[in-house]
Amino acid sequence: MKVDHAPVEIGPILPMCPGAPLRAALAVGLGNALEFYDFGTFSYFAIQIGHTFFPGAQPATALLYSLATFGAGFVTRPLGGMMIGTYGDRAGRRPAMLLSFALMGASITGMALTPSYSAVGGAAPVMLLIFRLLQGFALGGEVGPSTAYLMESAPMHRRGLYVALQSGTQAIASLVAGVVGLALSRELSAAALDAWGWRIAFLIGAAVVPAGLYIRRRLPETWQVAQSREGQGARTRIPIRLMVLGLLVLGAMTITTYVRSYMTTYAQNTLKLSASIAFGATIIGAVCAVMGCFLGGFLSDRRGRRPVMLAALLALLGALAPGYILINRSPTLVTLYCVTGLFSFLGAAAAVPALLAITESVPRELRSRGIGSVYAVAIAVFGGSTQLVIQWLIEATGSPLSPGWYNAAALIVGGMAMALLPESAPVGISQPRQAISQ
Repeated sequence: MKVDHAPVEIGPILPMCPGAPLRAALAVGLGNALEFYDFGTFSYFAIQIGHTFFPGAQPATALLYSLATFGAGFVTRPLGGMMIGTYGDRAGRRPAMLLSFALMGASITGMALTPSYSAVGGAAPVMLLIFRLLQGFALGGEVGPSTAYLMESAPMHRRGLYVALQSGTQAIASLVAGVVGLALSRELSAAALDAWGWRIAFLIGAAVVPAGLYIRRRLPETWQVAQSREGQGARTRIPIRLMVLGLLVLGAMTITTYVRSYMTTYAQNTLKLSASIAFGATIIGAVCAVMGCFLGGFLSDRRGRRPVMLAALLALLGALAPGYILINRSPTLVTLYCVTGLFSFLGAAAAVPALLAITESVPRELRSRGIGSVYAVAIAVFGGSTQLVIQWLIEATGSPLSPGWYNAAALIVGGMAMALLPESAPVGISQPRQAISQ
């Protein structure tokens, strides 16, 4: 697929003074981190949430119910990606990002304040499910407009670094959630963590929502309504081949991300390590993921998208089996942290150029909806089921290596799709200060 890399003016609404696009991109990244913190916190406290809302079930069954509720949040993500993404193509990126953030704030506040099963009975898990569905809708509408904004505000030779903020701030959100979880698990007893401690993590996310809304209201716009209307007549479809390849690639990256996120539960439930050690693994994984994101983005600006993502994917594929064997034979803090850090670094380094390659290949007038929808479908199908499937596989097979084999199968399929993606990087083109919207 041929991609036209000619720079395009984005209009006077975007300040063109030196540094303004970078500040705007950092602001988008901050809001993105807040949304993903809210969404991901659920998975880190899956065991405690299971005890709160499904107290009558066996521990393993309660965990499955909790993970199923976690997965339900992915069901509405495609709908959010389509509706809010379309809004972002018609009204602008900023209004769409404001809408998704406001909905996320409402859902996280509702989840934090939902009464326990012992207080209101069966209404409790129903309320939890409703807020989780709203949360998924909001996050589904976040990725398309924010990724489009990051790419459109970037100088051509820095797109990789700018779009790395999308994945990098997700990792930062995991880091903050891990720090919060570690602090709570160390300061509170297991009973207190089950009863009310996990709610503190949710309320922290709710508390920063007003600041996030303020930041996003002040963002410059990169896509004007007039541009959207003018572009609809010329290019109105995303190639089917690109959509299929994008789903396979993002599906593999999604499974990789949520296998890593499951390490907190895996360390406690399978390796029988303490909650504080498990949350420490989350912190290590998030730090390494942040480094992997920005290194992957940096290298993709210089070497191209496809070589970087394929190299990182193949390295991760080769490390999976040895890593899981090691932590099961020697389930210690050191081995857990080293393996989690390596997996996180390589997965993130592959994910950034993969997302960018797909984004650059989507027509700009459909970018918010296109990226949001493809990403959300991939997340809904693969991300929402990953942790539930892993837990089921471990129980059904009795093999603690199941997460590694599941992740490896996904990477093989995703790697083949990556090899078929067009190279979209404008390598060698230097536009040091010109922000573009291609």
